Amino acid sequence: MTPFLDLPADSGFGLHNLPYGVFSTRAEPPRCGVRIGDHVVDLAVLESHGVVGVAGAGRQPVFNAGSLNRFMALGPDTWHAVRSHLQELLSVEGSPALRESETLRQRAIVPLADVTMHLPAEIGDYTDFYSSRQHATNVGSMFRDPDNALLPNWLHLPVGYHGRASSVVVSGTDVTRPSGQQKPDDDAPPVFGPSKLLDMELELGFFVGPGNALGEPIPMAQAGRHIFGFVLVNDWSARDIQKWEYVPLGPFLGKSFATSISPWVVPAAALAPFRVEGEAQDETAGNPEPLPYLRQAEPRALDLDLAVALETEAMREAGTPPEVVARSNATNLYWSPEQQLVHHTVNGCNARPGDLMASGTISGEAPGSYGSFLELSWRGTRPLDLPGGETRTFLRDGDRVVISGEAVRDGRRVSLGEVSGTIRPTAS
Repeated sequence: MTPFLDLPADSGFGLHNLPYGVFSTRAEPPRCGVRIGDHVVDLAVLESHGVVGVAGAGRQPVFNAGSLNRFMALGPDTWHAVRSHLQELLSVEGSPALRESETLRQRAIVPLADVTMHLPAEIGDYTDFYSSRQHATNVGSMFRDPDNALLPNWLHLPVGYHGRASSVVVSGTDVTRPSGQQKPDDDAPPVFGPSKLLDMELELGFFVGPGNALGEPIPMAQAGRHIFGFVLVNDWSARDIQKWEYVPLGPFLGKSFATSISPWVVPAAALAPFRVEGEAQDETAGNPEPLPYLRQAEPRALDLDLAVALETEAMREAGTPPEVVARSNATNLYWSPEQQLVHHTVNGCNARPGDLMASGTISGEAPGSYGSFLELSWRGTRPLDLPGGETRTFLRDGDRVVISGEAVRDGRRVSLGEVSGTIRPTAS
């Protein structure tokens, strides 16, 4: 496939990608679009002209909406049909309906620089997992017993907790430093104030498609049909608040103040060619075999290169580009998205279109591949050196974190874009 638009040869937003998002312009309110190169294709315009449509959708528009939820709910057969049609419309070899209509092109193709991106979905529920073995091992080693870092359940099920959907924000949204109770001195009462150990977390998230009815679990054989697409996630964390509050019920105020996601949802179909075998979940690797409902025959892992960059206020003033502080890969996840979804619904819990599920921090074995400052600085004992003589253990006000990701194989590049956020002082 060759796009009729002028794209760089190494673009991660070519016809093999076509991620979906929600955008607005000065003249028009939020609606659904597809990114190709540095352009956004307005799906609401194509829908109104009958160029792109959804069979059986009736009179209710699918794309002239402020979220992708209606489209997510329609399922993989519809997703495939629309995606294939868009590839035809945007290629030199395909349909001329868009390519040869100057009027339609002017209305439907918008420069990326002229748009404002919004959350891609109305997120009813958000769940955060704990699916990276190395991250769980690092945290267990720091706070419990290095010889028994993983808790007994970790290799048997995808550990997770229910997060806060109302504070999920789109990339570029500032993050206010949270306040809360902390207990820096074990022998003194707790204190209240701004978090002093503010952190980021490198994660991969996915959006649920049709979902399931209450009381009807999603089986492994059908799990892939319920995953619409993927985004990058930064699940910000106030480590000092979390440490004091999490016993006995788990994360609360230390996590619920903000979760940032990238604006473009990369279709699951676009990442299918990058599936690889993950760590073996059987005795050959010294691991227990999961219970039957969690066993996954097809390749579980996604070969996605991930990076975390930090830009301080001093770097910004000096014109110094963000410094990459960590590089990881989604193959460092032990539990797959399908296993996360299946386990989430095995008790009959109903997942709904637009629900967001995140992987948990993704860390590799090397220190430079750790997905949080908690690990990169090893609980604050090993400061990171930055340009200009600065150091960091945790995040300071004015720091900007940028997470990026892409998959590359056989000359094909699929980008997940980036998710960024800047820390602002505690609200007075």
